[in-house]
Amino acid sequence: MWILPVRGKAMVWAISACCCQGFLLLGYDQGVMSGIIGAENQFGHDFGDPNATTQGLIVAIYDIGCAFGSLIVFLWGERIGRKRMIMMGASTMLVGTAILTSSTTRAQLYVGRIVTGIGNGFNSSSIPVYQSETCGGAIRGALVCLNSTITIVGLVIAYWLDYGLSFVSGPVQWRLPIGFQAVFALCLLLQVAVLPDSPRWLLAHGYDQEASKVIALLEDHDSADHPDVTRARKEIEKSLAQESEGGPFRYSELLHGGPIGNFRRICLCIAINVMQQFTGSNMINYLAPVVYQNTMGLSRNLSLILGGCTSITYMFASFIPLWTVDRFGRRPLLMISATGLSVCFILAAVLLSIGTRPAAFAATAMVFIFQIFLGIGFLPIPWLYPAEISTTRIRARGSAISSFFNWMCVFAVVQMTPPAIANIDWRVFIIFAVFNACWVPIVYFFFPETRGLELEEIDHIFEKGGITGGVWGSKGGRTTADMHYPPVLPVTPKSDYDLKMEEEKLEHASK
Repeated sequence: MWILPVRGKAMVWAISACCCQGFLLLGYDQGVMSGIIGAENQFGHDFGDPNATTQGLIVAIYDIGCAFGSLIVFLWGERIGRKRMIMMGASTMLVGTAILTSSTTRAQLYVGRIVTGIGNGFNSSSIPVYQSETCGGAIRGALVCLNSTITIVGLVIAYWLDYGLSFVSGPVQWRLPIGFQAVFALCLLLQVAVLPDSPRWLLAHGYDQEASKVIALLEDHDSADHPDVTRARKEIEKSLAQESEGGPFRYSELLHGGPIGNFRRICLCIAINVMQQFTGSNMINYLAPVVYQNTMGLSRNLSLILGGCTSITYMFASFIPLWTVDRFGRRPLLMISATGLSVCFILAAVLLSIGTRPAAFAATAMVFIFQIFLGIGFLPIPWLYPAEISTTRIRARGSAISSFFNWMCVFAVVQMTPPAIANIDWRVFIIFAVFNACWVPIVYFFFPETRGLELEEIDHIFEKGGITGGVWGSKGGRTTADMHYPPVLPVTPKSDYDLKMEEEKLEHASK
């Protein structure tokens, strides 16, 4: 297949642009229904004015599709490969969008939501792995955080397109926002089709020559036999050999302890995503207009406007980790984020308990501050951490199982939130405040720091052993020293003089 004729940083950015496109689609798809359901509009008229339970099902059944898609990646994603899984995800979402946009019955709407969710499950499980395996440790955090930032851009586009079309009459009011996601899905399909697969996946499956060519492209070298390419390939092969000592992969390996600590890695993959969903983020982002309208007593129009403004605040906050995640690390951002989220929920609950309109507006301000704390930590890092904490041998499965739990928790939160708001009102904020307070010590004691480490170095991160895997007692949670490997991907291009000197050294050594 034809591959885009660029190398080095240009290729890394081309891959990053593709991954961002996938997350743009994810964010748009997550947000598009929130501004359509829950109002006396054309959508309600066309589908028989669904009650609160049915509205929750329309939103949440999508998450079941996402979970099912993630489960498919868990079982077959490693065999199929990162690139082809993303292509399948984009294609499936195109089919789902066609079903949704042409819906005339609730049954068809449910089917479309499930099919679209399956495609998104393919993407959300595969894209972070693809991004992580095609960039160096020094920039991996920033690039994956950029993906999550673009997710919020998609959310913003969905919110404001919904709001703009709410003033239009006829089926176009809801069919256009839902159908518009096909543009993003088609762009993703065309982008990924001309990009190479992950070199680590290629080496793990015996495509040595192709892997060397991809490494050469990423490191900006003409020849696959260049010393830098050979070194990078050997480091990956060494890591794969260590992981494969027990023979062909068996699912029981995911439960193994020992120096590699697969079970510990899988637990962290799952935990970080469960924790993210029980920060209360989806109560705000999925159901922002509902929360503003029902909990804070604001009008439908003002709730829609505030929902859009909330998403814009969230978007700007999500840019912060681009500069902080590789400078300060994953752990500090997670702990600061959880602390801030807990305080925001406590203050919002206190203000809403007063029951006055000025207090409701002050509580609304707390929701905006909540989005800032969410954007700096618990938005991006749960997408990054599973892909980098797992070894190459289990990375696809670790990312997929974490994605599966992510979507199941989203389903649970989205289903529980509307009746919880209806029954206990502002007290639901206290529940999420307690959850967020619990996440701080869990991160501190059990989550090792991965900042700046190459993926092959992270293989050694649990060799200290113990209940916490060496995290407790290690300064800053840094359980393994930086081995000072030269960055595998990418590197600064060498001058012709440097290359000539290396060739002369090799010739001299061979004599």
